[in-house]
Amino acid sequence: MHELSLTQSLVEIAEEHARRAGGTVIRGITLEVGELSGAVPEALEFAFDVCSRGTLAEGATLTIRRVPGHGRCAVCAAETVCHELTAVCPVCGALGFELDTGTELRVLELEVD
Repeated sequence: MHELSLTQSLVEIAEEHARRAGGTVIRGITLEVGELSGAVPEALEFAFDVCSRGTLAEGATLTIRRVPGHGRCAVCAAETVCHELTAVCPVCGALGFELDTGTELRVLELEVD
């Protein structure tokens, strides 16, 4: 489960930014997770409870915003929702389908006291 190492990094990043801002407690973290990022939101939530123990983020609220996969074909210009990583346009079958959302995994907000 790579979500454990992702969550450990998330807590470390949050603590670093909180300390730089003069914070002593992290109240909340908002995370953006793309459907095609490879990260399982439920596993991140579970791992957050474990990884935040004994840190500035202990007791913090983790809010996850899910981002659907979406892309555009360079050949036919079709735009469509994607539920899997692919380079093939689901409309015309051409190579060169480019994802524009869905692979995100980033911290959007950090609430610090």
